Parts: sequence; C-alpha cells; structure tokens
Amino acid sequence: MSARRTVLFLCHGNSCRSQMAETIVHAHFPLWQAFSAGVNPVGNVHPMTILALQELGMAHRGRSKSVDEFRTRVFDLVIAVCDEANEECPVWLGKGELKHESFRDPAKAQGTEEERLAVFRAVRDEIAAALPWLLT
Repeated sequence: MSARRTVLFLCHGNSCRSQMAETIVHAHFPLWQAFSAGVNPVGNVHPMTILALQELGMAHRGRSKSVDEFRTRVFDLVIAVCDEANEECPVWLGKGELKHESFRDPAKAQGTEEERLAVFRAVRDEIAAALPWLLT
C-alpha cells in the first residue's frame, strides 16, 4: 500500500473552516492525511466548529496553529479556504499544489446561538461537499 497523500488547509484564524476541512478529511478520506493552519491563528478552535462536527459523529482533535509551523513541510496539496485569499491567505511558499476555494467565515455569523450554529452547519456541509473534487 502506498503512503497517504498530504493536504494542508489554510485560512485566516484556523478556528473554523480549515479545522472543519481537516476533521472531515480524517473522518471520510482515508487515503489523505490532513493538517490545518492560519496566517493569523486565533489560538483556539471555535466551540461551534467542534459542535457542528460532533453532530455528524466526527471527533475534532486539532488545535489552532500558525502556518509557520508548516513552512518547511512538503504537502501534496495546499488548499486555501478563506473568503478573501488575496487579503487573508498568503501565497504558499512551501511545496505542494495550491488550490483555492472560498467558504464564508462562520465565526462572523450573527444572530441567536441557533442562527449562528446554522451557519456553522451550512459551512461544514459546503466543505464536505467540495472535498471530493478539491482532493483530486
């Protein structure tokens, strides 16, 4: 059996979108090893990110990390998942094919707790739907 391919998900704060993508890959794509990082990590994973993943039986095991932790690592694929790539996500200087797919930032959702959680769920589902073709 060949080694698993590696993917790094990049976003701004590494608290929502990239964390979701990393966890979904671990849960559903056994041929891939996923990592996530932010250009300006907030230092924690948003509690609604964890809740939205747990609702589908996915255990989140990550922490908010800086892209600097991965600068020397070689990835097969690097996917920027931030909304405003030119402003929020860096040009990847490491090795690996770079792709970009914008997802709205659920951390910016407003309203009641249930309304905000609905945005987290929607973004989670959008990421899950996009991953099969992003990982090709």
